[in-house]
Amino acid sequence: MEPLESIEHRVEHRIEHRIAHRPWPLPTEPWLMEQCWFDLLFAHWQVPADILRPLVAPELPLDTFDGQCWVSVTPFHMTNRARVRALPFTSQFRELNCRTYVNIGGKPGVFFFSLDASSRLAVWGARTFYHLPYYSAEMRAEKRRDRIAYWSRRGSAIFKTKYKPVGPVRLAARGTLKHWLTERYCLYTVHKGNVFRGDIHHVPWPLQQAEAEIEVNTIAEAAGIILPAAPPVLSFSRELKVLIWPLRRVK
Repeated sequence: MEPLESIEHRVEHRIEHRIAHRPWPLPTEPWLMEQCWFDLLFAHWQVPADILRPLVAPELPLDTFDGQCWVSVTPFHMTNRARVRALPFTSQFRELNCRTYVNIGGKPGVFFFSLDASSRLAVWGARTFYHLPYYSAEMRAEKRRDRIAYWSRRGSAIFKTKYKPVGPVRLAARGTLKHWLTERYCLYTVHKGNVFRGDIHHVPWPLQQAEAEIEVNTIAEAAGIILPAAPPVLSFSRELKVLIWPLRRVK
């Protein structure tokens, strides 16, 4: 991994101008939303492809690293600002994602099994405009110094953990597993048989090694996935600003 000389992810300069790291150009149309993700934990597990294949839309080819698929659970909290003020997106809420990785046309992206959120308005907006599997959930988070206690419940889908960063900020080197898992600049969803891609943009992830005590985790199980008993691969990111574009149909 390559050292990060300064924490530039706080965005002293417009991130639209920082594009050398991107695997494809920015969309030519204006972005729709600007989000900032805070205190995010990546918890990644290796899961066999034959388990995931029936759970991912058949139109989406699974992406693999050294022939293996991965599932990730990511708790964080976020702020959200729509470029168009009339759009009904709430400004601040907690979110918990369960996702895997797909690739269409050489554009690796993310496929979500579920996205739990503490805001009903955010759930409605994301389901309506992005056709994503957002759900309302009871969620709490408490931060003491660097340690975050995070709890989420949606019926039987429960996630309870305490986590913190334990190392310096670094950028994941190209070709490594952490780079493959995190440096993705779009999401994919399928609606009424059509595949859609949503482009996003951010600077390279400022990652730190992490420790986590995961007391309860039935988020993946609620999607039909049994995670292995092996400990997850963990990373932490303090803050990342993200630009989000509207969905576009993949032809």
